[in-house]
Amino acid sequence: MSRMPSRTKERAESSLPKGIGKPALRALASAGVSRLDQVARLTEAQLMALHGVGPKAIGVIKAALEAEGKSLAKDA
Repeated sequence: MSRMPSRTKERAESSLPKGIGKPALRALASAGVSRLDQVARLTEAQLMALHGVGPKAIGVIKAALEAEGKSLAKDA
């Protein structure tokens, strides 16, 4: 049996959408976020505060959430 490469395994264990850059993925992982439902609990401002998460990653995340009928949390 061959082992699954770590990148593939990492993607399989994560429900974050493809198209998010590695810096943003690392920032989300360091914040304990590995699934789209976890991202939905955050506001856009909280995401932008993470070093490595920028407008492109936010756009990809918003589109993925929209496809599931969800959105980011609203600012308080």
